[in-house]
Parts: sequence; C-alpha cells; structure tokens
Amino acid sequence: MRKSLVALLFAAAVPTLAFAMPGGMHDGHHGGKNAPHMFQDLDLTKEQQREMRKLMGEQMRQRQQITQRYLDKLPEAERKAMQNDLDASREKAHQSMRALLKPEQHKAFDEGMKKMEEKRAERAEFLKWKADRDQKN
Repeated sequence: MRKSLVALLFAAAVPTLAFAMPGGMHDGHHGGKNAPHMFQDLDLTKEQQREMRKLMGEQMRQRQQITQRYLDKLPEAERKAMQNDLDASREKAHQSMRALLKPEQHKAFDEGMKKMEEKRAERAEFLKWKADRDQKN
C-alpha cells in the first residue's frame, strides 16, 4: 500500500513540476505562443489558453484533494516515512537536474530551487494555520 501511495503522490506532483520548471506551463516560451507545449499545434486563442490552464489547474487541485484523503487515513509513522522518501526523491532529482547544467547555469538553478523551497514552506505554514483554525471552529 505504501508504494501505491508514493506512486500516487508522485503522479500528483508531476503537474506541479511542469508548472515550476523553466519552460513550464506558464512562462510563454513555446515557439512564440502562450499555450502549454502539448497544445502548441492547436493554435489556441488567448481565451482558449486561459480556459485550458483553468481546467488543468482544477484537475491538479482535484488530484491533490483525492491524494490527501488517502494520506489522512495513514498512521503518522507511515506519513512521516513517506514524506522522508519524497524529500529524498526530490533532492535526488534536483541533484540530477543540476548535474545536467553548465556551471554558469548553476546559480540561476539554485536560486530557482531556493524560491521553490520558500514557496513550499509558506504553503506548509498556511496549511498548518488553516488546519489549526478549522480545528478550533
């Protein structure tokens, strides 16, 4: 069951990485078009692009909610072990990505990773605050 949950979390995290990576879903560097790469050949209008992003964002949120429902059923020790595995996997992926870069690209990559970690920490803090508030109500 633990491996299934890790796989489920990984699948839920992949769209997040697509948004966060340079050349990801929101930077607009796709052959001069503002559409995500997978829709590049569709020649979407600006309105279609906005709606696609909206639908993809909703799908990502729904997947995260489903994943969270199953995570909430795990004992604390299993959640902690899973988080440790995810952290180690993320760190390994970051190191592999960094190894592909030229030395002059390392600084920008490291800064991007630092910003992502800051956002992750802010999000965790917000979720903790929200959970505490919901418990009090």
